[in-house]
Amino acid sequence: MCGLAGYYGHLGEASHGSALLTAMTDAIAYRGPDDSGHWQGHGIGLGHRRLSIVGLADGQQPMHSADERLVISYNGEVFNHVELRRDLEQRGHVFRSHSDTEVILALYAQYGTNCVDHINGDFAFALWDKPAQRLLLARDRIGVRPLFYTEAKSILFFASEIKALLATGQVRAELDPFALDDTFTHWAPLPPRTMFRNIVELPPGHRLVIDAGHQRLERYWQLDFPDIDHSRAEPDIGHTTDEILDLLDDAVRIRLRADVPVGSYLSGGLDSSLTTALACRHVTQQLHTFSVAFTTPEFSEAKWQEQVATALGTRHSVVDCSPGDIGAMFPEVIAHTETPILRTAPAPLFALSRLVSDNGLKVVLTGEGADEVFGGYDIFKEAKVRRFAARQPGSRFRPLLFKRLYPYMAALQSQSPEYLAAFFGADPESLADPLHSHRPRIKGTSAAKLVYSAELKTALAGYDSVDAMIAQLPQRFGRWHPLHQAQYLETTFLLPRYILSSQGDRVAMAHGVEARFPFLDHRVVERAAALPPEFKLRGMTEKFILRQVAARLLPPSVAARPKQPYRAPDSASFVGPHQPAYLDTVLSTNAVEHAGLFNPKVVTGLLGKAQRSGLDSFRDNTAFVGVVSSQIWHRQFIENAQYRALGAA
Repeated sequence: MCGLAGYYGHLGEASHGSALLTAMTDAIAYRGPDDSGHWQGHGIGLGHRRLSIVGLADGQQPMHSADERLVISYNGEVFNHVELRRDLEQRGHVFRSHSDTEVILALYAQYGTNCVDHINGDFAFALWDKPAQRLLLARDRIGVRPLFYTEAKSILFFASEIKALLATGQVRAELDPFALDDTFTHWAPLPPRTMFRNIVELPPGHRLVIDAGHQRLERYWQLDFPDIDHSRAEPDIGHTTDEILDLLDDAVRIRLRADVPVGSYLSGGLDSSLTTALACRHVTQQLHTFSVAFTTPEFSEAKWQEQVATALGTRHSVVDCSPGDIGAMFPEVIAHTETPILRTAPAPLFALSRLVSDNGLKVVLTGEGADEVFGGYDIFKEAKVRRFAARQPGSRFRPLLFKRLYPYMAALQSQSPEYLAAFFGADPESLADPLHSHRPRIKGTSAAKLVYSAELKTALAGYDSVDAMIAQLPQRFGRWHPLHQAQYLETTFLLPRYILSSQGDRVAMAHGVEARFPFLDHRVVERAAALPPEFKLRGMTEKFILRQVAARLLPPSVAARPKQPYRAPDSASFVGPHQPAYLDTVLSTNAVEHAGLFNPKVVTGLLGKAQRSGLDSFRDNTAFVGVVSSQIWHRQFIENAQYRALGAA
């Protein structure tokens, strides 16, 4: 994994291009602390920061093909590079290095822009075809690796992170109010929007082809599900379990390919325990596992982590994370996420990747993606319960179903008829709503908009983030099972835009650590999508087929353990004896008025309540973390513009 940057268009003097590439790559140096390189052609420039993992001695970038016709700057890994290399050699290609980067060059020489169809991996790259004068930007199917681009003064700039674009001095840092509203609705901006006006991401599963100055944005992959078929016979569970186990085992096996040691995250839950168990089958030395242990008992899974580590015989390291730790590191986390966030969950993972780096490792496996792919989130069970309730509005089982969903909330809101009415507030007609599964989350998150300023409300006039999401749904969406619709929403919108970004690539690469995701191997994703809904959510048992797999590899107490959502202390991380020194500054009336995003009186009231008695409701916690992160983001990227290394835009 690395960091890439570049430009397409005529800058004038070559020396200016060199300085620009240096500024861009310096801004993301932490992504690749091992090496750096630049290349310039006529109207094109590529820059690179390298985190050396495969082909340590001969994988420097930007890399040219042997005939000098192609040059590439690339971030990520091609996990099937061994098999691809063998096939390409049989087709006459000769390799000079052991790196997977050269495999992409050969794939392009063989298949052109369709080269991406052959890659099993997490990647983002910029490839320049000199004879064709063609630039190809491409990103992996799921969106594990980031790639952003923008145009300024007829120049296309692109990079792994937005701060590299701002470092050109040609790109103005301006807030996109619609992106902020998306975040306060869906937890992240809708693709391809970013928090910065006129800067967009290359969407997952897409390539941008530019030749003769003409741009073509092409989708080469999309998540799909089968049409509802109530007559289809259920597959054999034993055979399907074998099939999923074989796929996952191979996904882990090829993700252990590296010329450096590979470790594994271990949360103590089913997913990370399963990837760790599979990894232990393939490694020849003791696997090193890493965990976060919260000092707040209600969030900690330490006993489960220790149990799994002992059962699998791993070398285990733990970082303890307190609310004060989260508050202290939060500004640094926002500097890496490059976006406001509504939860503090990325902060402990930032500390976790630092622990990995401190132990000398560059690569870890993680269990992320299993909940999206195999139906593990509570939101999927919620939707099932709410669909039942909509058809049975008078059922006395509704409160009981809620308590089964959230036993830890049984003494709180679940006792309130008003809360139950809000949760189950649906009628049969509402089942046709394409966002039915996500309405409670949208409604709960959107309630935090009470903090909006009049200025922001004016800027948002006429914009509806919910309608904007619906407009992006594929035509086939209505033909899918409700569970599959909910899975699509999670996998397409939240997974790449928040889980794999703010909780994934950004906080891992902040410390030069590459996270690999076996559950997001596209073969696993596609096979799981084709499974009947009952193989994912059977009754109220989530990830049913995955539990059958886990039963063969893990202690019964782990394989059958109900999911514990990953949570971290939110507003409690910012108040009390550990209140960070910056809080009063970023939430001062002057700072809030200057940013213009939020109502100073509401913010002051929210802060006072947090300091006096704490914030109990989801709405208040969401609003508070959203305001704090937005104010920090605005201060870092808009007011200070600290990444404009070449001067003001």
